[in-house]
Amino acid sequence: MDTDTAKDRLGDLWKRSRRTALFVLEDNAAKLGVAILAAFTFLGIFGPELAPYEPIEHTMRTEDGGIMRMSEPNDAAPLGTTTYGKDVLSQFLEGARPTFIVGFFGGIGTGIIGFLVGLVSGYFGGRVDEALMRLTDLTFSLPFLPMALLVLTFVTPSIALITAVIVAFFWKMPARVIRSEVLTVKERTFVKSARASGAGHFRTMFLHVAPNVLGIGFLYTAYAVAWAIAGQASLAFLGFGDPTTTSWGRMLRQVFASGGMREAWWWVFPPAIGIAAVTTAVFLVGRAFEEVVNPELRGDE
Repeated sequence: MDTDTAKDRLGDLWKRSRRTALFVLEDNAAKLGVAILAAFTFLGIFGPELAPYEPIEHTMRTEDGGIMRMSEPNDAAPLGTTTYGKDVLSQFLEGARPTFIVGFFGGIGTGIIGFLVGLVSGYFGGRVDEALMRLTDLTFSLPFLPMALLVLTFVTPSIALITAVIVAFFWKMPARVIRSEVLTVKERTFVKSARASGAGHFRTMFLHVAPNVLGIGFLYTAYAVAWAIAGQASLAFLGFGDPTTTSWGRMLRQVFASGGMREAWWWVFPPAIGIAAVTTAVFLVGRAFEEVVNPELRGDE
């Protein structure tokens, strides 16, 4: 009977997931967001292999052998060159991968930790809730950028470390929302019936409570991807990105440091538009998904 119940729950979850996906794809703005995220994922996986030149080592040169500095888009460099004679297109394609890695794993990590903290805190309540929420409050009191810069000042930044720092500061947001939902769900009749029939805390929490707040968890995981990308770009722009890799945030840092922010539009626009497009796409998809989670937002009468 327990096995059948678990299968039924998983079956219901799968059906709801399919309905949600179909509803989201009916939204034109969400379709655009999905297309942008698909393109970003492709660049994140294959971007470096598509780069026409090595983005750091290769120097673009003119026909007479001089360095092609701050050159506008041309046949040899479709997106122009940097002040150091590097190909902007190659840097853009190379920079998509670390941006994708931090965004994906930072978002997933933020969503998972926030979901588990909110689930455990809301379900058990009492001292467990008090301890976890005071920890959450402490995290809320620490501003992300100053604290992240403080941490990265004493260590050599890397993609893994930057991702960990982002997760460590951003899990607080989904945790609060999930906890609020769990406090409501655990008072429902089916949860009390599960406990009365002898189901343990672990089983009740993950089999009966968690599926009913999973939609909110997915929503904030999606939002966390945008937060992670913006956070990584901010750290890189301030000079605390991974010095061994090219990212979109580091490209903006380099053009700013070179003094070409106003003149070299071909160097500024690709990474800036890339970051803006991906974060906007996440929110477009998230907005449509939020209407599924909270039908009142649809404005249906």
